[in-house]
Amino acid sequence: MREALDHWDYVIAAYAIGLGALAILIAWSWQAMRRAEKRRDEVKRK
Repeated sequence: MREALDHWDYVIAAYAIGLGALAILIAWSWQAMRRAEKRRDEVKRK
């Protein structure tokens, strides 16, 4: 058991959460873009 608090555990956890959230946001935005492009193409065909 450690006596002193180690801040690196929290720093690593914060980066992991931040990068995970960023990956989810990028995937969600990419899917939204694909749906919008598909709707645009359908409107152009009419």
